[in-house]
Amino acid sequence: MDLIYIKKLNVETIIGIYDWEREVKQVVSMDLEMAFDIRMAAQTDDIKYALNYKSISKRIIAFVEEQKFQLIESMAEQVAQIVLVEFPVPWLRLRVSKPGALRGSEDVGIIIERGSMP
Repeated sequence: MDLIYIKKLNVETIIGIYDWEREVKQVVSMDLEMAFDIRMAAQTDDIKYALNYKSISKRIIAFVEEQKFQLIESMAEQVAQIVLVEFPVPWLRLRVSKPGALRGSEDVGIIIERGSMP
């Protein structure tokens, strides 16, 4: 299986458990790796056989920007489900980080894998 990736997709959203976090948008950064068989797209050089990563990015950005999350775990799970349900992706690895959330650290976050590799 091949992997299509999107790296450092930065989105502003309300995220956090503290009162001040509920009032200001913060940046979250996402890296996605998605299983997808690219052979037909490669053979035909036709976009209709490729995974439309622009559509995936736009969908994720729109969803995350309009939500208010307390935990990155909740955001990660919901983003993963959107990708798996709405796009022809059987498996994904999603890394979500919250830059600047922990003093002395560049960022903190989680990595989840969902679906099954064909």
